[in-house]
Parts: sequence; structure tokens; C-alpha cells
Amino acid sequence: MKKERTSLIRREGVQTLLASLLCVLGGLFIGFLVLLIIEPKGAFEAITVILKNFFKFSSSRSQLKYLGQTLVRTAPLLMCSLSVLFAYKVGMFNIGAAGQYVAGACATLFFALYFKAPWWVCVLAAMAAGAFLGAISGGLKTFCNVNVVISGIMLNWITLYITNMVLSTDGVKNPMSPYTIQIRGNNPQGLLPQLGLQNLFGNEKSVTIAIPLAIIMAIIVWVVLNKTKFGYELRATGYNFHAAKYSGMKERRNIILTMAISGALAGMGAALLYLTGIEEWETTISSVPAMGFNGIAVAFLGGLSPIGSILSAFFIQHITLGGSYVDTTHYCAQISSLISSLIIFLCAFVGFFRYAIQSHLRRKDEAAKPKLEPKKGGSNA
Repeated sequence: MKKERTSLIRREGVQTLLASLLCVLGGLFIGFLVLLIIEPKGAFEAITVILKNFFKFSSSRSQLKYLGQTLVRTAPLLMCSLSVLFAYKVGMFNIGAAGQYVAGACATLFFALYFKAPWWVCVLAAMAAGAFLGAISGGLKTFCNVNVVISGIMLNWITLYITNMVLSTDGVKNPMSPYTIQIRGNNPQGLLPQLGLQNLFGNEKSVTIAIPLAIIMAIIVWVVLNKTKFGYELRATGYNFHAAKYSGMKERRNIILTMAISGALAGMGAALLYLTGIEEWETTISSVPAMGFNGIAVAFLGGLSPIGSILSAFFIQHITLGGSYVDTTHYCAQISSLISSLIIFLCAFVGFFRYAIQSHLRRKDEAAKPKLEPKKGGSNA
């Protein structure tokens, strides 16, 4: 027998895509209204520039170059989103991904600049640092019943100031500026290999294997969570801690392991950014980098799917960099961050829009059901 074909709107992936598009359009609309209120004359041009990003350049070489830079910054954002969604799939909200990202930056830069280690050692060091920080949150949750949100927020700031101190070490920090020494001139073997990828993006030096590595990690996370016994046990522990315990699963180990893996993903994200040589760490920074927090928005905009996060990470990074090209003669320099923040904020409503779509379909199904006719009275004897 042939299976009945279901309409596209009833498929889970399509519903998530529609919900994400509604969030994006809503964020752009509100952002456009804000631009109109501030300065009506340049509002349309400003929102167009944000959406265009590298397409604003007339030269194809320049477009490819800035596309490459966008992709370079997309890779760490994707890793942070994978960190958030991995923990969320197992029932925990890893807001500490920002601190684990910072720990990864600390380890990868220290190994690259102080020990002159090769790139693969620096990547492993970043993953180990992020995993260690994640395991602390998991251990506090398991043995002390400390909420991972609380421990994550506290560790974010502790890690930030420790990182600033560690990276201020002689041989790591540039004595003439608040930034760390450039890896490209100090330890070329610490940079990620390019494998000729830079030739595809206008010879942009920062384009490396970070981009394909991040995509491969997204596929691995999807396989682990959905196609393995290990992933099933982790998700089962997240759904019901006590049920997993009475089923014979090692529930405490699973929680700590989940947070450690989540932290390793965020730490690897930092390595995939700083080992490209696109920027250095500022040792006087007083706020946690937004990359880890933006990973939360990317994860939800992508429907908590590793594959969906690939597209949503690129979009968020696209509009973030596009906002930097807004004409500052009409608007202040912070307007780009405001527009990006509005869109990122609306990303949190993906679940709400998806629920609204499903509710509409349920009401439609109820209305389509044939109404039962009332029973007629019994006949006379």
C-alpha cells in the first residue's frame, strides 16, 4: 500500500524553517522601524547595506575576499551553537559556552605563542580547556545540585579574568599594545593549514580548513545524537534523570560527559578563530566575547539542529558584519550592533512561531472532521 503524502507544511523541518524565517523578517522589520525613527532619510539604504554585506562591493575579487572573512567568523559561531544545542538536547542549558570559548582562546593562544606548538596541538589544548570548564559545571550539577546556568555564568567571568592574566605573560602579549602577539609572524606552524582554500576567496589569508572542520563537526554531532546508542543514553538522561538511573544508565557520568563535550566544542570554536590569524586577543577586555552568547541564538534559529545551525550561523554572521558598513554620518557606530541584536533577540521566538503553526494546523484538522449527527429518538413500539 502506498503511504499517504503529507503536505510540506506538516513536516517538522519545514515548520522550523518557516518559524526561523518569520523571526528573521520580524527582526529586520523592527530594525527598519528603529532606523526610521532615528533618521528616516537613510533607513532604507542602511537596512539594504546590512543585508548586502560583501555584495556592496563592485569588484568580484573584493566580494570573494569579504565572503571569505564572513565564513572565517562563521566557523567559531557554528561551533558555539553546536556546544549549546548538544547540551540542550541532553536537557541542559549551557550558557557557560561563552566562558568555555574564552578558555579555548586562552589555551590555544598560550600554546601557539609561548610553547610554539603546531596547530593541531593548539586545537586539542583548546578543546581540553573547554571540556575541563564544562566538566566543572556538570560536576557541580551532579554532586552539588548547582544549576548549570548559575555555575556557567559565574565561570564565564572567572575564566575571562584568568585568561587576561595568562595571556599577559611575556612572550604572549605584545609589549607595545594590549593585544597578544600575531601568530603569523611568531609561530607560522601554529596557524591552521590553508590547503589552497584561500585561492577560492580572493587570496584571503585567514581562510583555512576551519570552515570545513566546523561543518564536519556539525555532521558528527548530528550522527552522535541521532544515530548512536551513546547519543540515545545522553538524551534519555536529559529527558528524565531518575528514569535513566533506574534503567541502569550511568546518569551522573552522562551529565558530566555531556557538559565536557559541550565545552570542548566551544573551546574548539575559539581555536578555529584565533588560529586563522584574523585577529588577536585583547588582554584588557572587560566583557565576555559575544561569540558564545550568539551561539545560543544560532542554535535556536537553526531549530536546534546541527545541520540547520550551519545556515543560521552564516546568516547571523552575515548581518553582523553587514551592520558594520552602515553609514555613520546618519547613525551612530553602535547602530549596527543594535540591528543585529534585534534580529538575534527575535531568534528566541522560533519555538513560539513553530508552536503557533502547529496549533493552526490542529485547529484546521478539527474543523475538517465530519460532525456526528445527533441520534434520532427510538421508534414507537
